[in-house]
Amino acid sequence: MKGDTDPVLRFHGAAHGVTGSCYEIETPHSRILIDCGLFQGSKSERELNYGQFPFPSEAIDAVILTHAHIDHSGLLAKLVKQGFSGPIHTTRATIDLCSVMLPDAAHVQEMEVEQLNRRNAQRGRPPVEPIYSLSDAAACMTLFRAVEYGEWTTVAEGLRTRFWNAGHLLGSASVELEIDLDHQKRPMRILFSGDIGPGHKLLQTDPEGPAGVDYLICESTYGDRERPDVSPEQRRSQLGDIVRRAAEAGGPLIIPSFAVERTQELLVDLYLLMQAGEVLTAPVFVDSPLATRASAIFERHANDIEQGDVLRQALNSRELRFTETVEQSKAINRLSGFFVVIAASGMCDAGRIRHHLKANLWRRNATVMMAGYQAQGSLGRILLDGAQRVRIQGEEVEVKARISLFDLYSGHADAGELVAWVKARTPVKQQVFLTHGEEAGLSGLRGRLAGLIPDDKVIIPRLDDAFQLTPGRCLPVEVNEPRRLRPEKIARLDWHNDLSRLLMDVNEAVSAAADERGRAAVIRRMRRALEDKDA
Repeated sequence: MKGDTDPVLRFHGAAHGVTGSCYEIETPHSRILIDCGLFQGSKSERELNYGQFPFPSEAIDAVILTHAHIDHSGLLAKLVKQGFSGPIHTTRATIDLCSVMLPDAAHVQEMEVEQLNRRNAQRGRPPVEPIYSLSDAAACMTLFRAVEYGEWTTVAEGLRTRFWNAGHLLGSASVELEIDLDHQKRPMRILFSGDIGPGHKLLQTDPEGPAGVDYLICESTYGDRERPDVSPEQRRSQLGDIVRRAAEAGGPLIIPSFAVERTQELLVDLYLLMQAGEVLTAPVFVDSPLATRASAIFERHANDIEQGDVLRQALNSRELRFTETVEQSKAINRLSGFFVVIAASGMCDAGRIRHHLKANLWRRNATVMMAGYQAQGSLGRILLDGAQRVRIQGEEVEVKARISLFDLYSGHADAGELVAWVKARTPVKQQVFLTHGEEAGLSGLRGRLAGLIPDDKVIIPRLDDAFQLTPGRCLPVEVNEPRRLRPEKIARLDWHNDLSRLLMDVNEAVSAAADERGRAAVIRRMRRALEDKDA
């Protein structure tokens, strides 16, 4: 930025997708990040986690973290591993949650890489390293600095921030940033929405924020849809219907869930349903060491949480069992009859939930209830889209279980709530950037903002796009090509998904052949297709 005086905003994640949140602000005096999250979804997107950052880690002066979810915090330890040593500013509750979430993410990576390297050794492939280790996560935690909602904090030269409750998660925040401009009397004000919670969320207050900023960066996860206005009683009633059907089927109810907050919300409603006798009283297993530790943090912060007293009761109910060891986890699937298992990860791409799905998807009496958003390319999304077979940990599994989506626990505002939140922030003097959404959410929110924000002031950035923010307007900044990932590859199924589907189709075609002669004919056709240089 030599010679430039206006700040530059770069979008290093959550651009045309919902994961990998990471925004960079560079001024003549400082460089900071807002969030540094893990990419999830297709394998092509997840591979971004292993590549180099598009900036030198050691050049970053500070990080501001909106909340603890791994798609916002999950690469902080990698940032430290690669040379970052500045402060990470966030709320006390977010620090507490990150103290268990980042080591858990490191542990999951180490375990999965260990399994992958065993397979690579058998196949003659070179070993790979985890994105970061437990020691990197521990080093990262020493850099966290607590801030309070509503109080101004200087984060770097010429930059100060103020946190507003975003109503999304324990400790979540929208980030107001003031930038001193050498050539202007007043500072530039930028607001990063973070993830905005819905109104009347079970454990959180309604989202807040300032008005009259210069630039607004707004999430758009559900920018294309409006959820029904459902009361807590109606939500529990609908959950009760699913629980009763699962009990009548005589098999387990498997719930892939985010370990942090979604699990605790589910536990409250299951507890209230069982206490009222509206569903069969049965064991409820929380099979996630992370969810176990996160639940203890929620209990510690219960006085700051809506429905905190009920949460305490739910976390201490007789039906609830927290499992820790792998042996305890495996023992669950030796049970018969109806019981409930809540396990991470919420999108089914990692963690113990994959073990439970592998053990139960083929059972007709099993029920799988997705309890939140499923990114394109994730196993959870593939199941919701009706896959009859899936591959889990290298093995093909037939899907006979009933798959459903129960999205009334969403931590994200819907389209109407997002528009209302943006309206409460007006006037926005310059541009509104829409991020953290797939194509439908981005275009849907843009359309709904018409009449409130002029269309030429709404920008939907691509991955690694950069803009110079002037007091009068923003100007695109030329970026290096090719980009880390082409825009059309983000939030899409990729060739890994296509290959997995093809392998299952080939197996199905071979198995469906009437005899050995028929199977040989299928294989010959496959071989001819592979040998066809013009195909």
